[in-house]
Amino acid sequence: MNAPSNPSHDPLILYGQSFESRLMLGTARYPSPATLEAAVRLARPAMLTASLRRQASAGAGAAQDNEFWRLLQTLNVPVLPNTAGCHTPQEAITTAQMAREVFETDWIKLELIGDDYTLQPDTLNLVPVAEQLIRDGFRVLPYCTDDLVLCQRLVDVGCQAVMPWAAPIGTGKGPINPSALQTLRERLDVPLIVDAGLGRPSHACTVMEWGFDAVLLNTAVALAQSPVKMADAFAKAVAAGRQAHLAGAMQAQDNAQPSTPVLGTPFWHHA
Repeated sequence: MNAPSNPSHDPLILYGQSFESRLMLGTARYPSPATLEAAVRLARPAMLTASLRRQASAGAGAAQDNEFWRLLQTLNVPVLPNTAGCHTPQEAITTAQMAREVFETDWIKLELIGDDYTLQPDTLNLVPVAEQLIRDGFRVLPYCTDDLVLCQRLVDVGCQAVMPWAAPIGTGKGPINPSALQTLRERLDVPLIVDAGLGRPSHACTVMEWGFDAVLLNTAVALAQSPVKMADAFAKAVAAGRQAHLAGAMQAQDNAQPSTPVLGTPFWHHA
């Protein structure tokens, strides 16, 4: 059977749920709620990530939070709560449980930070925390490094998708270890979502051409000079990369190959 050539007929499947888009967006650091709204409405992402504040706000802060939650509701895009800022297993588990109550969803983006400088995930504790959350009925999307063994262990404990970084969060460097990411794609038979480190639409297109299933972005869009235009550019790049992957790129050649056949070309003789 031929692979579908139209990305709109090629939905992303996560934990048995279908999503038309293969782009996910964060909701932090936008210059204004209006800019966030315009970017989301143009890019039409599959999910929007949002973190749960673990301490109640008061005064003007509370009013801003209420405005933000109302905006998320009006956008009509599924919310993916995350455990951003958590540094211990219990903190991540407690935050996930609170997020399930607040957002009324069992989806969770699991972030467990092991290093404050690079924001690298805690690779030693990530697997048991994911396993516990899955036992508790969560649909876990774990943010992780590009380490093959770590990603395989996450799959082994029940994660039906994993989200390796391309580079540390917020750096915008793009894939700094292409070999590791491509090895993940070759070895793992679950959806892979590149989360963190992409800075340009070309980065997103590249990983989608490699066969990754989706990308999750925040800083690259929110801190662009025009977040709305950048969100649109990323959405188009993701779709183009996916279509290129399905189309099957030509193999690179060591030597030049003529693009125009010479068979039948007139041969002119000079006296």
